[in-house]
Amino acid sequence: MNLRSFAVLMTTAATSLGLLGTAGAAVRAADAAAVKPTIVLVHGAFAESSSWDGVIDVLSRDGYPVVAAANPLRGVASDAADVKAVLGSIRGPVVLVGHSYGGTVISAAAHGATNVKALVYVAAFAPAAGETSLALTSRFPGSTLSNTLATPVLLPSGAHDLYIDRAKFPHQFAADVPLAQGKRMAATQRPVVDAALNERSSVAAWTSLPSWSVYGTADLNIPPAALAFMAKRAHSKTIVIQGASHVIMVSHPKQGATVIEAAAEGGR
Repeated sequence: MNLRSFAVLMTTAATSLGLLGTAGAAVRAADAAAVKPTIVLVHGAFAESSSWDGVIDVLSRDGYPVVAAANPLRGVASDAADVKAVLGSIRGPVVLVGHSYGGTVISAAAHGATNVKALVYVAAFAPAAGETSLALTSRFPGSTLSNTLATPVLLPSGAHDLYIDRAKFPHQFAADVPLAQGKRMAATQRPVVDAALNERSSVAAWTSLPSWSVYGTADLNIPPAALAFMAKRAHSKTIVIQGASHVIMVSHPKQGATVIEAAAEGGR
C-alpha cells in the first residue's frame, strides 16, 4: 500500500474515531509528497523556446509541469532578471534548466531564488563569478562558431546582434538533426547581442545548488573539453552522449528529459 492509499484509509477510519483532523493532515502530506517540481527551460543563443519541444513532450507525459521561458539574449544580468521574475511567479519547487548561453543565465537567475532546487546544464555554460561565455569557449580548442557567424547586425544602440550564417547553421549547430529541421532552425534562430557573450557573471548558483550536466562529444559551439571542465568544477552529475551536437534537446530529447527528471527527483 502506498502512502496516498494509507492516508486515505486513515481518513475513513478517523471519521468514526473523531480523529479527522490528524488523518486529514496525513492526506495533505501525501499530496505534497506527490507534487512534482515545475521544470523551467531556458534556451540559449541562436535558439528559441521551441527547441525544447521534444523534451517538453516527454516531461509532460511524465506528469511534470513545464515552462519554456523566453530568454531575451540581451545581457547576462538583464536576462537573468527576466528569468528570475518567471521563477518568482511559480508556486512550489523548480528545476531550472539552461542550454548553451542559457546556462550562464540560469547560474545567475537561481541566486537567491529559494524555490529553485536543482540546476541542469544542457550543452551549457556554467561560469564562475567573473567569467564570460566567450572566455570559456576560447579556453579550450574545438569551437568553430566564430567562422560561421554572419555579418553582425548593427542595432540603434550601437551594439550588434549575432546570427549564425543560415547556410552553415545545420552543420555548425545541429549536425545530428535532419537537414530540413536544421534549416528551419536556422530561419527561426534568435540572435544574441555580442556584449552578452563578453559580460562577466556576478554569481554562480551552482556553488550552492546541486547540478546535473549533459552534453555531446561532437559539439562545435562549446568545446566538449570546456563542458567537461565546467561540469567537473560544479560537481555536476554528468551524462555524455557520444556523437551528439550542440542541440542535444532537439536530437536526443529522451536522454535530455531523463537527466532533467533525475535532477527533479534528486533535487527535491
